[in-house]
Order: sequence, then C-alpha cells, then structure tokens
Amino acid sequence: MKLLSGSDLAGFIKERQARQVRGLRQARGIAPQLAIIRTNPDPVVDSYMKLKQDYGNDILIDVTVHTIDQTEALTRIAELNKDPNVHGIIVQIPLPDITQTDEILNAVAPEKDVDGLAAVTKFDPATPMAIDWLLAGYNVDLSRKKILVIGQGRLVGKPLTNLWQASNYQVTTADKSSSEDLASLAREADVIVCATGRPGLLTAEMVSPKAVIVDAGVATDSNGLVGDVDPAVRNLPEITITPNKGGVGPLTVCALFENVIRAAQAVSEVSIDS
Repeated sequence: MKLLSGSDLAGFIKERQARQVRGLRQARGIAPQLAIIRTNPDPVVDSYMKLKQDYGNDILIDVTVHTIDQTEALTRIAELNKDPNVHGIIVQIPLPDITQTDEILNAVAPEKDVDGLAAVTKFDPATPMAIDWLLAGYNVDLSRKKILVIGQGRLVGKPLTNLWQASNYQVTTADKSSSEDLASLAREADVIVCATGRPGLLTAEMVSPKAVIVDAGVATDSNGLVGDVDPAVRNLPEITITPNKGGVGPLTVCALFENVIRAAQAVSEVSIDS
C-alpha cells in the first residue's frame, strides 16, 4: 500500500505561503485578512474553524470570526464586502436554515469568495484544489486515467468534476445510491474519489487492485470521524490511497489560504496600477 499523505505536502506549502504573506506585509503594507461567518455553533464545525484560525496565525493572516444569527448574515456580508481590510470571506455551512444557503453564499463578493462556493466567483473551491494538489504532488498523471468521482455535493464532488472535466480528463460520476452500477464503475476506474459521507461505501471487492483512491468523505460512527472507504481496502498490497487522517484535510486548509493570499495579491496589484 502506498499512502497519499497531504500532511507531508502541506508543510512545504505552508512555508511558501508564510513567505508570501511576509512579502505582502513588508513590501506592500497589506495585512491579509479572512473573515469567517459563523451562524451555527457546532463542535465539529468549530473544530474545523479552529484549524483555520491556527493556520492563519502561523502564516500571519488575520482571521476574524463573526458569530451571528443567520438573519444577520446578509447584512454582515455586505459590510465585509465593502471593508478594504478584509480580503476573504467564508460562511461556515451547514446553516441552521439550509433553504437560505444559496442566497447567503451568493452574497459574498466574487473577489472575496475564497471558498469558491458562490454562483459567481474568482476562486476554485478549496477541497477540489487540495485533491488536485495531492495527486500532482505524488505524480499521479490524470490525463490517461479513467476517473470516478462518487458523490456530487456542493463542497467536493460537483466542483471537482467540473474542474477535471474542464481539463478534459475522462471523468465519470456516481453517487451513494448508484447501487449495483457503482461496483462496476469502481472496478473499471484507475482513480476514485469518494465524497459521500457514507462510511464503508467503497469496499475491497469494488476496486481494481492497483487503483488510486482519495477518500474525501466525512462521517461519524462509533469510532469517531471516518471516511467512505471500508478499512479492508487498505489491506490491498498494491493500492494507493489517502491515510485515515492527514490525507485531503491538511491540504484543504492550505488551499483555502492560497485563495486568501491570491485575493490580497490582487488588491496589491490594483494599488500598484493606480
């Protein structure tokens, strides 16, 4: 088994980003800032938010958390859109009232939508970026591979499919309800990305012995946080796969802050031109 460790790659990216931020602060007088809109206090969501705060502190990006009621979200986003000191805005989802999700996400200005989730945005979503980085970092060439993306959610599956199809990769999609078709599709795939949140969905019998597998699913069971891949898959001797921890997650945080840095750099370039 070969592991695709995002943690190993993240350290190099973090060092590079810290240098970029120091350059923005020292040479341009720009202090990059990320604003987080938090409307739904939840231990799991808060743990991800804490990771973002810690990462920002490490590379000198200011991270401000706005804990508000969902009814205040549109007003607060409008204020942050106008604030020249704020370079990136993210909305922690899920929202208490999920029917308003699109409206609130789409309220973020395209040049500040560093999560890349609005209908109009200047950035790729963080998790698809992270998966792309992860595979490139381990020299997985997707150009001649049969790719299967299981799950077409807002955060991972759908934007990842769009990203790879735009690169003319051979991408097939499926979801957790594909039943018998899923097994046959998986067996034919060279690269599989799972992002459904259903533990154990992908079993050892369903995959090619030499497949490359990225487990981007997040769910909970009696063992805590788990992915979509059944543990037996990791026993296949020639499989290439993300570890139980430290796979896509560390690079997702890197990718988010990559977008914040790009947003701040864009402001720097405008100030130079003017």
